Amino acid sequence: MRVSTMLIGACAALLMLGVAGTANAEAAADAPTFAKDVAPILYENCVACHRPNHLAPMSLITYKDARPWARAVKAKVLSKEMPPWGADSSIRAYENDASLTQAEIDTIAAWVDGGSLEGNAADLPEVPQFADGWSIGEPDLIFTFLEPFSVPADGTVPYSYVTVPTNLKEDVWISAHEFRPGDRRVVHHVIAQVMEDDGKPATGEVRLQRDRTRTRAEGASVGGYVPNRIGTVYDDGVAVRLPAGADIEAQMHYTTIGEPVDDVSSWGVVLANPSETRPREAGGGQVINVQFAIEPGNADYAVTANRTIEKDTYLATMMPHMHVRGKSAKYTVTRPDGSSDVALWVPNYDFNWQLNYRLAEPIFMPKGSVIEAEFHYDNSGNNRFNPDPTAEVHWGDQTWEEMMLGYYGTVEAPAIDTTTGQ
Repeated sequence: MRVSTMLIGACAALLMLGVAGTANAEAAADAPTFAKDVAPILYENCVACHRPNHLAPMSLITYKDARPWARAVKAKVLSKEMPPWGADSSIRAYENDASLTQAEIDTIAAWVDGGSLEGNAADLPEVPQFADGWSIGEPDLIFTFLEPFSVPADGTVPYSYVTVPTNLKEDVWISAHEFRPGDRRVVHHVIAQVMEDDGKPATGEVRLQRDRTRTRAEGASVGGYVPNRIGTVYDDGVAVRLPAGADIEAQMHYTTIGEPVDDVSSWGVVLANPSETRPREAGGGQVINVQFAIEPGNADYAVTANRTIEKDTYLATMMPHMHVRGKSAKYTVTRPDGSSDVALWVPNYDFNWQLNYRLAEPIFMPKGSVIEAEFHYDNSGNNRFNPDPTAEVHWGDQTWEEMMLGYYGTVEAPAIDTTTGQ
């Protein structure tokens, strides 16, 4: 009797294990796999940076690449730290929106929770191909550092300013531009401005402060850089004017990689078709406030600035710029009739990602419209990046100081046909 009882118990246990094994197999069968479910998300949103010999610390192209980082990837996408994207896309749609949908975030989380399975290799999408050369095509003109920038093996490299001459003998119109890092491993981001000709040759020297003697060429641009940004190609009939004799002044943010590196970076531009009629001008400017004093310990200090638009145009892009106390940024367009639109809302500004937000639908700004920027700063001890919560903070170039710069880009409104009124 006892033997029979033991046999019955053993059979029941085996039966339960069999049921559990079947349930686990079914659960595993339903779990997302890298090949079928996760790779398409990574290929679309992540591997532009997370690929071999690029800026990101690891590649996510293959299962072998991604599997050791599975839990870290889950944590980053759940916190929405990755992919880098600060704008609230429920306010307005952006052409370069890099954020993941909730469904994509849930898929990655479920993949990790389900054991980070590889899946069937036949389900893998085609691996994206990245151009070794210029993404805008072969440039007509290339503007290059006059001297290499020496990045040390370790430590923090202070923001540095490099001036590069264009040597333009006359004004030119460009239909595309791109910054190309000499060594992507060390170039974190670049903010470039085109400076008017002052009759002085550019020396290429490296400075720790901006050259305050130069005047910015209003609306001119050759493009900046963040790791997930490629070149800019304007729509047909749209171009940027670069003035004769202009120089490029670039704020360079370098990071160290454990070995010394000499970086020689360049900008490439494509000239607009000279046979076409005058293009619609892509321009822009900045909303700026240099007169502020952020109180010690203040966790939500607001700084505002505005600018009146002098002619009919379209707002196309926005790039808020603050330093490590930056908390949030908002752009609002108010038209002469009193109507207004929020063009950009960045609720959690991240100094490490200087992003340029491109509107999916540019906003028409009739002459007399006002762009207002409202930036908030966290100068409290709760801000883990704050170098000194006891300090009153003013405008300055260094990261322990602050800036209130609301860059924006515009596209000239189409000319009205006087015969039709359109």
